[in-house]
Amino acid sequence: MRPDTTFEKIAWPLGFGLLVLVLWEVIVRVFGVSPAILPPPSAIAVAIAGSLPILWQDWVQTVVKGALNGLWMGTLAALILALIIDRFDFLKRGLMPVANFFAALPIVGLAPIMVMWFGFDWHSKAAVVAIMVFFPMLVNILGGLAAVDPMHRDLMRTYGATHIQTLHKLRGPAALPFLFNGLKIATSLALIGAIVAEYFGSPIRGMGFRITTEMGRLATDMVWAEIVVSAVTGTALYGLVAGIEKRVTFWHPSQRG
Repeated sequence: MRPDTTFEKIAWPLGFGLLVLVLWEVIVRVFGVSPAILPPPSAIAVAIAGSLPILWQDWVQTVVKGALNGLWMGTLAALILALIIDRFDFLKRGLMPVANFFAALPIVGLAPIMVMWFGFDWHSKAAVVAIMVFFPMLVNILGGLAAVDPMHRDLMRTYGATHIQTLHKLRGPAALPFLFNGLKIATSLALIGAIVAEYFGSPIRGMGFRITTEMGRLATDMVWAEIVVSAVTGTALYGLVAGIEKRVTFWHPSQRG
């Protein structure tokens, strides 16, 4: 079977998405579903078009300040700790259970504590996001550092390569696909974490704040507008990470063909 062309890769999901929207619109109007329960896509589009300044303000607060700041902080912390654990193997037995403990913390319990510690602005949301993305990134980076053919590692020892040289020339590049897989997961977690954290305290802006406020007013069209913006942002971030991965790890078997 021939591989899909670039046009077909875009056309298939786009066509299916348009079909879903048309069916959604028809079902809501034919069966008279209340807009308070499920607004039609046309009403959501009107809400988006009429609230662009508000949506932009919420997007900057939640995505740029909360999610992206938390994403880079959690990723950097995971990278540093992974390199330390990889260098001193005994730390894996002590630090990995602690990292796993933080990964198991429920966000609904963690977010109010972060709000108390760091305040109502984006700093507390970034802290929640950093904790959420930390463990997936740590596990993926450690897995990538370990995913090296023993023969290649022995060859580096034969050449007298130091730990840093082996990390730079062999194990670091081998870990890149795992790093990007972790980032793909982390981008979704970052958005979810930032939005949910805003439920427990936020200034008068932000996607999570807007969702809770508008839901209280039964303005579900605005709630869905925020959901659409979040979904589009998550898809764009995933595509950006995938695009960078394709350019950086072009040599990896997963990128061939």
